[in-house]
Amino acid sequence: MSELDAFRAEVRDWLEANCPAEMREPVRDEGDVCWGGRNWVFKNDAQKAWLDACVAKGYTVPDWPRPYGGAGLTPEQTKVLKQEMKRIHARSPLDSFGIWMLGPALLQFGTEEQKVEYLNPIARGEIRWCQGYSEPGSGSDLVSLQTFGEDKGDHWVVNGSKIWTSYADKADWIFCLVRTDKANKYQGITFMLFDMASKGVTTKPILLISGNSPFCETFFDDVEVPKTQFIGEVNRGWDVAKYLLGHEREMISGGGAGGDMVSIGGAFAKAFGKNAAGELDDPILRAEMAAFDVDVFAYRAMGERFMDMWKTGRAHPASSNMMKYVGTELNKRRHELVMSGGGSEALEWDSEETKGGARARGWLRTKANSIEGGTSEVMLNVIAKRILDLPGA
Repeated sequence: MSELDAFRAEVRDWLEANCPAEMREPVRDEGDVCWGGRNWVFKNDAQKAWLDACVAKGYTVPDWPRPYGGAGLTPEQTKVLKQEMKRIHARSPLDSFGIWMLGPALLQFGTEEQKVEYLNPIARGEIRWCQGYSEPGSGSDLVSLQTFGEDKGDHWVVNGSKIWTSYADKADWIFCLVRTDKANKYQGITFMLFDMASKGVTTKPILLISGNSPFCETFFDDVEVPKTQFIGEVNRGWDVAKYLLGHEREMISGGGAGGDMVSIGGAFAKAFGKNAAGELDDPILRAEMAAFDVDVFAYRAMGERFMDMWKTGRAHPASSNMMKYVGTELNKRRHELVMSGGGSEALEWDSEETKGGARARGWLRTKANSIEGGTSEVMLNVIAKRILDLPGA
């Protein structure tokens, strides 16, 4: 037995002993997704037990070094762990912008003291983070941001606002782009970290067409940020921001893979009419879903290759833009097919039978996918210029 096979057997035994049955069931609502943080209330004992077990093992961030709360797994071992968790349909023990975005940036740019201070609480689910990038008038063109930090010696005083700050009303801390030099557009931005409970920070939820939203407006009025709470170099925050954006786009692109859904056609064949061959009864819809399934399988294979290359430093710097764009379009297509397959019932908005119009609300929510994390138009421009080497306008 190879070392990797032995590790797989070890992981299977550990999962059987530590993953509660309730944590192997499909996610039904927002409360089933554990975000952690100072104010997090566990939905049940099983959710807490699953998080505690994974924290103790380092499995909330398995590929992070052990001193920072991880398990120190190799890329190959991390892939095996994910495969085995998927095999038993285990829920993620902890969803976190700290894990997906800030953590990798800290590992790359943070000091040793910062890594120890911030990464361990992230791994344990003790701090919930939000992202302060976009501003009114400064969405994809982040270098035009106007939130300003005035140098006061041992601290900055930050004034301005951010928009589309996901879950800002629930977050404990924010990682934030702040202009600290008005004379230099690209080299005058600093990547700051500060507590959302700081005096002068306020949030306002943004209601979307779907009827709910994780998005907020966030306002900073004379917020004092200690000079120790920045990552990288002062006025070189754009370096950190670009690195982090790659991981954000990787996260968003994951929506295209469809999670545990093996086949959208197979899922609908169970829920709706089947023909004598046991197939989805509508031939046109069946063909569209089959074509979609093929594209998803191809995307998953591309995603495996991308992650292997990314973790070994061989991926093209713009690969995450490509993954984000394709994943976005696939997720939108999936929800379009869900609406088509659901017929008039999918348009229902309030009943318990449709879980409060989950299909329609989910479909409407996907419209934001082509904006968040960089618009699809910007992604296509980057792909054209940096991957295909096409001439500019």
